[in-house]
Amino acid sequence: MRRFFVWSALAAVIGLALAGGGYWAYWNFYARFQPVTVTRHQAEIQQLLDESSWISAGGGGAPLYIVGYRDSAAMQRYEAEEIPKLRAAGVEARIIVFARPDREGLTQSTAAERATVAELWLTRDWVLYQRWTATPSRNWTAAGIPAADGNLARSAVVDAGREFVAALSRHLGDAGLQTRYPLIVWRDREGFMKACACSDSRSWAFIRDDLDAPDRIDPAPVTGVEPLPYPDGGDASLPYPTLPPIPPAAGETVPTDPAVTPPPAADAPAPAPRPAPSRPATPAPPKAKKSDDTTFF
Repeated sequence: MRRFFVWSALAAVIGLALAGGGYWAYWNFYARFQPVTVTRHQAEIQQLLDESSWISAGGGGAPLYIVGYRDSAAMQRYEAEEIPKLRAAGVEARIIVFARPDREGLTQSTAAERATVAELWLTRDWVLYQRWTATPSRNWTAAGIPAADGNLARSAVVDAGREFVAALSRHLGDAGLQTRYPLIVWRDREGFMKACACSDSRSWAFIRDDLDAPDRIDPAPVTGVEPLPYPDGGDASLPYPTLPPIPPAAGETVPTDPAVTPPPAADAPAPAPRPAPSRPATPAPPKAKKSDDTTFF
């Protein structure tokens, strides 16, 4: 009987450990990346989104709001990788940028960033946003854009963006969402409002599933360009080029194969012998003349 209780207690401990480990694995690898369904303050959240100065490339489909700041690496990656997939599903991505306020005496935004944010909230210029995000932040000087610092109206616009983010985070916090950026808000196929603090890419698949967006997009084929025909009539393998035979090394004999080695060329007729050049005759030396003088004794 005692052994039965010991084994029963051991089995209960093992079962609890397995159940706890399974729940932790479910939460750590799946549940914590799921979006939350907003059941409170839906009207207030929707009013904030509608009244904000979002910017978009167009499309006119179901809206999806992306809230973040310029130097957020996760937001830049989400825009580059996920927005084309969402656009393929008929979703219009609306981006809302803000300049982070100072925190514990540390400045979290630059004067050029605040000037650009104020300009985007006032003009909603998509081309300006593309130029801004395509330029490294250390190289962006906001040339030609009025400064926000020292300008009462533009400073108020920057502060309005910060108040918008604070109110949105407060309402979404009541739904159990911890604010991280990019902060994404959308409505699923049934019309329920959902939100995601999508700083981790493992959360992005849930948004695609809700909106029927593809997991990948194949590159569009280039129109007006037809593939070149293969020389052998359509075989997918390319033919090998015909190379000239390699001459044998000095003193090496190569066996001849009539199927591979080309036949030798016909013997050319031997050239006719050329006559030896004639040597010019050497002139004879002149003879000495006999003297006519006679000597008398």
